[in-house]
Amino acid sequence: MSLQNFISEAISPWMKNEGPDADIVLSSRIRLARNIDNTPFPITASKEKHEEIIEIARSKFSKHSHKRFGTLELLKMDDMKKNEKRVLVEKHLISPNLSDESKAGAVLLSEDESLSIMVNEEDHFRIQVLLSGFQLDHGLRYANEIDDWMEDRLDFAFEEKRGYLTSCPTNVGTGLRASVMMHLPALVITRQMNRILPAINQLGLVVRGIYGEGSEALGNLFQISNQMTLGKSEDDIVDDLRSVVVQLIQQERAARETLLQQSKLQMEDRVYRSYGILSYSRTMESKEATQRLSDVRLGIDMGLITDISGSILNELMILTQPGFLQQYAGEILSSEQRDQRRATLIRERLKLEENN
Repeated sequence: MSLQNFISEAISPWMKNEGPDADIVLSSRIRLARNIDNTPFPITASKEKHEEIIEIARSKFSKHSHKRFGTLELLKMDDMKKNEKRVLVEKHLISPNLSDESKAGAVLLSEDESLSIMVNEEDHFRIQVLLSGFQLDHGLRYANEIDDWMEDRLDFAFEEKRGYLTSCPTNVGTGLRASVMMHLPALVITRQMNRILPAINQLGLVVRGIYGEGSEALGNLFQISNQMTLGKSEDDIVDDLRSVVVQLIQQERAARETLLQQSKLQMEDRVYRSYGILSYSRTMESKEATQRLSDVRLGIDMGLITDISGSILNELMILTQPGFLQQYAGEILSSEQRDQRRATLIRERLKLEENN
């Protein structure tokens, strides 16, 4: 596949397969950090060494077929325009750190985009498996399959006492970061999130925004992941996260039921106000669009809106980001131009949904 294939569609193919509890858990992600033995970490290595690592990735993994994920395509950051890299960040296929122009990076992508292997991010390789809904166990199994496949071709840095060695001490051990992206609007509306977030942090988990560390939790979307990897097995890490996510799902469902029973009229008003604004606005800032889309998705999941697909939130949350708006426009847009195009795109997408 070409670069254009990966950046032309907002919805990755894996996102179209709605997984368990997908009304609350939008996606599950498993990430494994791995480094080549006796080789400097990317954060201290020269650009020449970065190029060597990319060539290793190309020769050993690019165009090689995996039984589950098929053939992987290698894309070099140096060969991409700034906005093209931004689109891949918006689709969660690479991190903002990898798109940094100060070093040579790359990514290996599967055709359905459920697998991305970042090359020369903080570590030589960061294996990332993305699945729709609440599927941490499947994600871990698939990531381990890729890990074994790669380890058949490379020697990774590993010590018996410490486990896998990584550039960041918090990843030493299993090198595993497990996370879920959750839509928790009812807990936010009922003001329970302020109480819940500190409790989650005390359990050794971390809560971030939609684009990970340093990002804001826009549109009531929260990324919840483990914080430490040393001293725990992969199964223990996933079990700890799973137990918290199960409780959050139950609490969000209970909060939604309470809103329906005690504040149905107010919820209908909130949902349809947002729907009306999205349907008719001529300009729309990103932050407002994200919040309005969250309201509409909540209305769909609560049965207040019945003629629109719930996946529209997933699609428009990405489609209305600055990178995608500019990719479709074929030019760099000012903030005002992006706001106008965002409003137009949302109106047209909702109209198309209504007609279908």
